[in-house]
Amino acid sequence: MKFSAVILAAGKGVRMVSALPKILHPAAGKPMITHIIDQVKAAGINDIVLVIGFGREQVEETLSGEQVKFTIQEQQLGTGHALMQAVSAVDHDGQILVLAGDTPLLTADLLRKFMDHHVSQGTAATVLTCEMEDPHGYGRVIRDGDGLFHRIVEEKDADATQKTIKEINSGIYCFAADLVFDCLSRLSNDNAQQEYYLTEVLEILKNENKSVSIYMTAENSLISGINDREQLAFAEAVLRQRKNLQLMKEGVTIRDPASTFIDMDVEIGQDTVILPFTMIEGRTVIGKDCAIGPGTRINSSSIGNGVHIENSRISEAEIGDDCNIGPFAYLRPGSVLHKGVKVGDFVEIKKSVIGEHSKIPHLS
Repeated sequence: MKFSAVILAAGKGVRMVSALPKILHPAAGKPMITHIIDQVKAAGINDIVLVIGFGREQVEETLSGEQVKFTIQEQQLGTGHALMQAVSAVDHDGQILVLAGDTPLLTADLLRKFMDHHVSQGTAATVLTCEMEDPHGYGRVIRDGDGLFHRIVEEKDADATQKTIKEINSGIYCFAADLVFDCLSRLSNDNAQQEYYLTEVLEILKNENKSVSIYMTAENSLISGINDREQLAFAEAVLRQRKNLQLMKEGVTIRDPASTFIDMDVEIGQDTVILPFTMIEGRTVIGKDCAIGPGTRINSSSIGNGVHIENSRISEAEIGDDCNIGPFAYLRPGSVLHKGVKVGDFVEIKKSVIGEHSKIPHLS
């Protein structure tokens, strides 16, 4: 069944206290919105629409290579109003996955399970939920006497009893496209926030005897939204842990994962050893049987097989097989080292090509 995705990403993110749009704040080497786009694509959806608003020129420029469509929410009048802006950008014949732009811990696996549940149930809409020990700030999921979906009450509209409910709305939904777009024109902003809530669509569907299902996940952390710098730091730690575990499963030794920072797009070959206090950033590619670190920082560089780098800085450089670099060397952008080059302590190289088996032993 065909799915499109609409990512709601127009907000400023006031609690980030930043001039940068919230969705562009980096985590593990890429903007948080890019993590979401990557996972949506990995889940099998290529038709992706971003609803943007604050800092839209910057967002469009940053994501220009992502093959997504943009639509503008000039005023941020709620999640329902945001989805209204995507009406003309989405195929009305299929299904729509709607999600927020500040959930970088989402995985393709969870999204696939959620979409499969929606399709198997044959419902007009499905909402992704979880239970949280501290549900403060989230909309509460109200079930009927049979345990089925009844409604969602936003935190600011909830009474004291409803606030004790621990099952929360993740803000992630699947809809039959034709039905959700029909409902959007009937939304009201008669609520504490005077906003058009997307959750009201679920009530409209229920009132018209259309079925709404719930998919509850036990993986609470995957649907956590990022609203401030503390939450961003938590998300980054989770993403980096995922990357380290992935590499170790692929045959890379990481001596101390807690002190090793590897960006998500980095590739490292089998039997390479990463020593403590090492940062590997950007789209760096490292070959097999290397020893990197300790105390080394590498950014967007290509490194061959059997390379040893100790306590050095490498930026936008190309390093051939069996090179030995450091300690305390600095290879700046445009540096190219052919096979077997030795670069010793305190040597700095920039925009230079060093021939095979050359030796630059130290700064004198």
